[in-house]
Amino acid sequence: MNINTYQDLIALAEEQPEPQRLLFVFSKAELPEDATPAQKKAFEQGEGGVLNPVICVDRTPEEVRDFTTLVSESEQTGHDWDIAFVAAMSGRGGMPPTSEECLQPLKMMMQQIQSGMISRFLAFSRQGELVQLN
Repeated sequence: MNINTYQDLIALAEEQPEPQRLLFVFSKAELPEDATPAQKKAFEQGEGGVLNPVICVDRTPEEVRDFTTLVSESEQTGHDWDIAFVAAMSGRGGMPPTSEECLQPLKMMMQQIQSGMISRFLAFSRQGELVQLN
């Protein structure tokens, strides 16, 4: 199954043989301090910049069936964000991973995002649209 929407992600997670926990890292597009004039101009037009993680959470697919639920929850933190990166973590023995088991993978996700290594994650806009980042 191809993932083209957030609902596809949830459906695929629920179809897995072991219960899943979804890992979310919310990132804000920002201009680097040492940006060139060309980079500044591109950023003002909605292009370029760097994505800095601002929030990370783990949830079961059942807890976040609808993307608006996830957005509402994120708004309660007071942190603004532009892109939500998502990965899934499989449980074992019929049990989903615990939040404690997700801490290290979430930290690794944040480090990879800060390093620009984002190809292994799904990325969703604040409107819940799947986006391709280069």
